[in-house]
Amino acid sequence: MSNQVFSFSRLGALLAKEFIQMRRDRVTFAMMLVVPLVQLMLFGFAINMDPKGLPAALVSPANDRYARAVVTALELTGYYRFVATDATAAGADAMMAAGEATFIVTLPSDLGRRLDRGDAPQILVEADATDPAAASGAISTLATVAQQALLREAKTPASAGRPSIDVVVHRRYNPEGVSQYNIVPGLLGVILQMTMVMMTAVALTREIERGTMENLLAMPASPPEIMLGKVLPYLAVGAVQVLVVLSAARLIFGVPFTGSITLLLTAVLVFVMSLVLLGYTFSTMARTQMQALQLTFFFFLPSLLLSGFMFPFFGMPHWARVLGEMFPLTHFLRIVRGVMLKGADLAAISWELSVLVGFIGLYALFALLRFRRTLD
Repeated sequence: MSNQVFSFSRLGALLAKEFIQMRRDRVTFAMMLVVPLVQLMLFGFAINMDPKGLPAALVSPANDRYARAVVTALELTGYYRFVATDATAAGADAMMAAGEATFIVTLPSDLGRRLDRGDAPQILVEADATDPAAASGAISTLATVAQQALLREAKTPASAGRPSIDVVVHRRYNPEGVSQYNIVPGLLGVILQMTMVMMTAVALTREIERGTMENLLAMPASPPEIMLGKVLPYLAVGAVQVLVVLSAARLIFGVPFTGSITLLLTAVLVFVMSLVLLGYTFSTMARTQMQALQLTFFFFLPSLLLSGFMFPFFGMPHWARVLGEMFPLTHFLRIVRGVMLKGADLAAISWELSVLVGFIGLYALFALLRFRRTLD
């Protein structure tokens, strides 16, 4: 009777069966091994809440030894990386609007003369505060470092006393440091990515599991027509999500909207199109809906961590930033925050928008190639 209730031989056979199925399901087996390693690498090496090497631009009409002293002193702190030391005021503003500069340091043309006379000159430092946490560490060290560097260059005798330097910090785009202004626009990209990729990732695998794939293949439709027929309906779903998120951002969270709504909606359309094509690509690579969802999760995790949504983008090491550039969400976050908070125009976001268009072509090409290969 006990043999009917429990048998080690039957248990061994079941275990052997499960291990064989696990070995055959390579996607699931790879997820079990790779996902923990990816999490360890990202959280252990890539994530940094105290970003260093933030890009900065210097506006100094004189461009003398005092300007060089400020640049050297700020770069020695590790927080600043001057990408332009001879920028004009208009050029520096364009760099900040495009996300190419986090700080603009403006020195007066008569800085040297005023220091030598013992006056108290004023230095203006503008910080991109769209992400309040990204620049907090750099701002905290700014006044002391700049003042010490300039006073060392001044010719005022020590007995005459040393003048003080007034460092004025202007937090642009988000003076109050409201975190919702940074998070809520980013949520638009995160929500669209999570839903669009996931829904389209099961587009073909659903047909296979339900047994309707043969009927679909029997139709006189080409692979591009099948692909567009699968992905275009989800653009309407994305439009509803965009309307809900933007309305909530304005009415509930009070997020300012300073840019062009037409430009933002155009960027959203390009972003959503790249996402649905990516999800369709996943569906051509998976055999079951579960595998498609696993591929979606494997893509979603590093995209969320390396895009700059949860952690400051410039706080990550160079190799992590290179990987982050490979995700559409990274470029869309710069667009949506730039348009909504900075009032960025088409010229400011043209590079990010062109990258998203490139993703559309790449994903469409790969999906069509995979689709034909899986049908043979």
